[in-house]
Order: sequence, then structure tokens, then C-alpha cells
Amino acid sequence: MQLCRLSIVPALMFLSACGGGAPQSEPAPPEAAASEQPVMGPERHVLAFGDSLFAGYNVAQEDSYPARLQAALRAQGVNARVVNAGVSGDTSAAGLQRLAFTLDAQDPKPDLVILELGGNDLLRGLSPAETRANFVAMLDELKKRNIPVLLMGMRAPPNYGPEYQQAFDALYPELARQYGTAFVPFWLESIYQDQALFQQDRIHPTEDGIEALVGATVKDVAGALPPVTE
Repeated sequence: MQLCRLSIVPALMFLSACGGGAPQSEPAPPEAAASEQPVMGPERHVLAFGDSLFAGYNVAQEDSYPARLQAALRAQGVNARVVNAGVSGDTSAAGLQRLAFTLDAQDPKPDLVILELGGNDLLRGLSPAETRANFVAMLDELKKRNIPVLLMGMRAPPNYGPEYQQAFDALYPELARQYGTAFVPFWLESIYQDQALFQQDRIHPTEDGIEALVGATVKDVAGALPPVTE
């Protein structure tokens, strides 16, 4: 776990779940504002599938990225329901193991899956080839089920060496092109240089950091939703 103590810039480039057992903060008041926003059309089911960045590490569930994203989409008039399928500590291999089961449990089938994994692969020193193979298997499963994907890209820290960094950073855009998915190149881009937007561990975003991430990516999510069919 020593890697979790790296300085903020390289550490945040491979932001990962440095343990899934952190206590949750006190629950925030119910998010009534989201339900009061005018929305249009049928409900759009979005599955946010990832690690602690989606799970809501050390924040109330109402302040997790999926919950804030749902509120932001509804504020734009999108009748969205975002399901939080983030598990702290998940590697891409762990995500692959639970993906089919998670999809089978969704009713109705998701209109979109936001796929956010890879930080814990870096933390554990897994090879980019292994990470790529796990993503290929997940993307194949989603393609088989005809579920659109928004792939959230990550970056490796420079201290892993140029060859590792190049191989890891390249796998996300290459997979996005191969599978024709929507893609956010580095989804922490808007906050990773601002320490004030991170918790004391300098790894996980604060509530304000999460809100900033939502603001930077909500258009990507809305744009990745397929058109409503009659």
C-alpha cells in the first residue's frame, strides 16, 4: 500500500481504491432537488461500473459520482436513473468477474454502461497486457448484449517507466477505437492538479471534487446515451 503515499500528481494519475473499508460520512439530506427537476421522455438506465471512484469512498452515497451524475442529468431534462455499481478495490480482473452477474441483475437492461477501472491494476503492478485482456473481455460481453459504453480513461504515473506508461495509457484510446465506444481520455483531468478537491489521503475526491468531475463529464454521458426509440 506504500504507493498510496506518492505525491499528488503521480498518485492521482492512477487514482485507485487504497482499501475498501473506509467509514462512510454521515448521510446527507435526501436529494429532493433531483426528483423535482423537469425531465422528459422515458427513463434512461445508466450503469456506473467501476471502483472506489464510483463507489463513493468516504462520502455519503448521495454525494457519490453516480448520484451526483443522476442529479446533473435530470437537471438537464434527461430522465436518468444512474445505478452505482462501483466496488472499492476492484481491479479490471475483479470487474470482469462480476460484470455478467451485475448486468443480469439489471431490470431493465442498461441504456448505457460507464466503464471506469484500471487504477487498482496500476497499484498492484499488473501488466498493461493483462489489463487490456480484461477490458477486451468486458467490452466483448457488453457488445454481445448490445449495450453502449462510455469508457473512462486513466493514466499511468511516470515513475512506472516510459514503456509501461506508454503501454498503459495507449490501451484506453485503442480499445475505444476498436469497439467504437464513447470515450473520456482522462476523466480526472479537471481536478487532479487541485489538492483542495481531494480528501486527506490525496487520492479520493471530496464532495466538491466529485461535483467538479460531474460537471466536466455530464455532457459526455448525455452524449453517449443512445437516441430514444419509439
